[in-house]
Amino acid sequence: MDALSSSSPLRIVISPWLAFGHLLPYLELAEQLASRGHRVSYVSTPRNIARLPPLRPATAPRVDLVALPLPRVEGLPDGAESSHDVPDEMRELHLKAFDGLAAPFAEFLAAACADEATRPHWIVADAFHHWAAASALDHKVPFAVLLPTAAFLATVPRPPPEHADSAVASVFEQAAAAARAVPRYEREETVTFLTGHGASSGMSNLQRCLLTQERCALTAMRSCVEWEPESFPLVATLLGKPVVPLGLLPPSPDGGRRANGSDHATVRWLDAQLPGSVVYVAMGSEVPLRVDRLQELALGLELAGTRFLWALRKPRGAGVLDDTDVLPRGFQERTRGHGLVSMGWVPQMSILAHAAVGGFLTHCGRNSLVEGLLFGHPLVMLPISGDQGPNARQMEAKKVGLQVARDEKDGSFDRHGVASAVRAVMVDGEARRGFVAGAAKMQERTQFIAGDDNQRFVYSGFANTNLTLDDTASVTPSGLLELTNGIAMSMGHAFYPAPLHMADSPNGTVQSSASFVFGIISMTPSTT
Repeated sequence: MDALSSSSPLRIVISPWLAFGHLLPYLELAEQLASRGHRVSYVSTPRNIARLPPLRPATAPRVDLVALPLPRVEGLPDGAESSHDVPDEMRELHLKAFDGLAAPFAEFLAAACADEATRPHWIVADAFHHWAAASALDHKVPFAVLLPTAAFLATVPRPPPEHADSAVASVFEQAAAAARAVPRYEREETVTFLTGHGASSGMSNLQRCLLTQERCALTAMRSCVEWEPESFPLVATLLGKPVVPLGLLPPSPDGGRRANGSDHATVRWLDAQLPGSVVYVAMGSEVPLRVDRLQELALGLELAGTRFLWALRKPRGAGVLDDTDVLPRGFQERTRGHGLVSMGWVPQMSILAHAAVGGFLTHCGRNSLVEGLLFGHPLVMLPISGDQGPNARQMEAKKVGLQVARDEKDGSFDRHGVASAVRAVMVDGEARRGFVAGAAKMQERTQFIAGDDNQRFVYSGFANTNLTLDDTASVTPSGLLELTNGIAMSMGHAFYPAPLHMADSPNGTVQSSASFVFGIISMTPSTT
């Protein structure tokens, strides 16, 4: 049931973390909710909002872009509003400025709550938004924290709750085992990320996340059991909160937001290449490689001898070097016949959709994984930070590609490891056939999850719809929906806030979690 056919569309405030890997999927969520008749306030900072792609004409009237000025912090350059703008040594200053958004957000929410006609029904924000969760509690507005991935959570060890029964303790032990399997360099990077900051900003990232989680009514996840059958089932128990699968929030094709990419120089270059012959290389925009590692990557591509298209961002430590000087001397001349390096924006969806692309060398950020697998490309995986390592291990287990060999202690790699992985995915007959087959299976799954503009998940937003129960589901005394149908075969009992919308299926029962949608709520969750 869409809000378009309901008498009470909802008002939802959405506020992402200040990184484009979060800003863009949150914008997709905002537009999908708006397309179903709900009113969305998308809250960020002025420069980040100015850099967003334009809203689709059909949804623009129901999405309000709310710009809250990022407070000035001494030492942080003017205009450094996204993590993309901030070098490593200024991360804490950026977090301090981010925490300074607490006051303007509180003012915005107080003004919205002053009138029942504008009062939000829900606030959806990122894991760092402890101050948004606090404001939501102050105004008795239900708060949902939206996490970008389930896999990463399962690799962060945490003690089980006191007096946990054997089933709950088993879940925590599974997570602990996953954490022990993480390479040393990745484990140390995670610990530093979670606990190593705070001297300048006054709070560690772990403290931010814990405060936000404590104050939320539920957790929404940019995932589902079909995408992460190993880790998604653990999350509700690990967090101690109801978890709602959001699906993948896939990007729209370039034509949905900006001019079609078919006239871009990179696409014209691909037009001249043989089908499936090019490996597309893109390592994300948030955490660029150091100069020395970027040069090993370049030499590995040269050594592999395959055709490549590289969307290159200038690396950390490049200082005032010219763009071409960050590459090994003579690299572009030596590879001119079979490779193209492009700096600046490229139409990634148009590139991935091109018939000439036969593989994707990626850092395994969530957005890139979804985009690559939507087109069924086998992967060469080179994760850098955050959830990228767990994402890469998931995909390797699904046989969709191969990770570049790394040093266990420091995460370094060399040109030979790059060349070996690229050849295995792009050239070696038997290995490539296996990876192509695995990628095709994940493409089918990804397209199913993302089908119909993600309607299986964001079907009616947070709309209030009655749920017809049959013998596969029941409402517990605490108000959770207990599902004991086919999904239980893979994840045991699943608990979600009731009422939860169910998509129709031929026999009237729920076949998979892709039948669920981000639709909560006729009863208001506790905000105390």
